[in-house]
Amino acid sequence: MGFKDIIDDFLNRLPGHDEAADTRTDAFEEQEREIFGKIEGHRKYREGFYRFIRHPLQVMMEDPITVLFVSIPAALLLLIGGSLNLVISYGPGVLFTTTMVDDVLVFALLIAIVPLAILDLKEALRVSSIEASLPNFFRDVAGMNDSGMTLPHAIHIVSEGEYGALTPHIRKLDTEMSWGIPFVEAIRRFGNTVNTPLAERSVDLIAHASSAGGDVSEVLRAAAHDAYEFFNLKSERRNGMMIYMIIIVMSFFVFLFVIGVLSSTFLTTMAEAGEAVAGSGSSQTFMGTVDLFLYNRLFSHSALIQGFFSGLAAGIMGEGRVLAGLKYSAIMVLIAWVAFRFFI
Repeated sequence: MGFKDIIDDFLNRLPGHDEAADTRTDAFEEQEREIFGKIEGHRKYREGFYRFIRHPLQVMMEDPITVLFVSIPAALLLLIGGSLNLVISYGPGVLFTTTMVDDVLVFALLIAIVPLAILDLKEALRVSSIEASLPNFFRDVAGMNDSGMTLPHAIHIVSEGEYGALTPHIRKLDTEMSWGIPFVEAIRRFGNTVNTPLAERSVDLIAHASSAGGDVSEVLRAAAHDAYEFFNLKSERRNGMMIYMIIIVMSFFVFLFVIGVLSSTFLTTMAEAGEAVAGSGSSQTFMGTVDLFLYNRLFSHSALIQGFFSGLAAGIMGEGRVLAGLKYSAIMVLIAWVAFRFFI
C-alpha cells in the first residue's frame, strides 16, 4: 500500500468524513487545474511563436532575426510566382534569352535580406548607444551615493538626465525601486530589460558583489570602469578593421570597372569582328562566334555573387557578425544590378 493510499484510508476512518468532503476536494482540484491551465495558456501567448503572431512588430524589433519568418516567404512567393508568370507569358526560352528572371531573383533576394539588415542596423545602433551610456550611468550613481544620497534617491536624480537609448530603462529602474523592490532584484531586472552583453555582464558583477555585502559605490565604480574599457576595446577593434572593410568594398568596385571595360571594349570588338567575318562569307572563323549577351550575363552573375559575399565578409571583419554584413551585401547587390542593367 502506498503512502497516498494510507492517507486516504486514514481520512476515510475519521469521524465526520463523508462524501461531501470528497466532492469539495474534487471541486477544489478541478478549479486548481483550470487555474493552472489558464496560466500555462497565458504563458504560451507571451512567449515564442504565439507572441510573434500577436505582436509581430514588437517581436521583430526585439529580435531582428524573426523578420525572416515574413521576408523569406515573401521572397519565395515573388521568385516562384514571378518566374512562373514569365514562363507562362513568354515561354521557357525566357529563362535563357533574357535577364528578366535574373531581375526577379535579385529583387527576391533584396526582399529577403533588406528588412533583416535594417532591423539589425537599428538594433546595433541601440546597443552602441547603451554601451556608450552605461559607464556614465554607473559612475553618476556611484558619485551621488558617495555624496550621502540613498541609492533610490541617487537613481531617481540620475533618471532625470539623458543617457540615450538607456534612458527609458533607467526610469523603469527608478520606478521599481520607488515601489520598494530591493536593489539587487531591481538591477537584475534592469539587465534583463536592457538585454545587451555588456549590460548583462555589468549587472551580474554588481548583483553578486552587492549580495556579498560589498560597498555599492565601489562596485558601481568598478562596473563603470569595466564597461568603459569594454566599449573602448570594441571601438578600437572596429577602427582597426576599417581599412580591411574599405579594401573589400574597393575590390568590388574594381571588379565592376574591369568587367565594364572588358565588356565595352574587348568583347564588343571581338563580337563585331566575328560578325564581320561571318558576313563576308569566308570559310575561316574568327575564334568562333562571341555571344556578348551570354558573357555579360555570366559577368552579371559573378558580380552579384561577389557583392553578396563581400558584404558578409565586410560585416565579419568590421563588426564580428555575419548579420552586420547584410547591409553591405544589399547595397553591393543593388549596385551590381544597376551597373549591368543600365551601364554595361
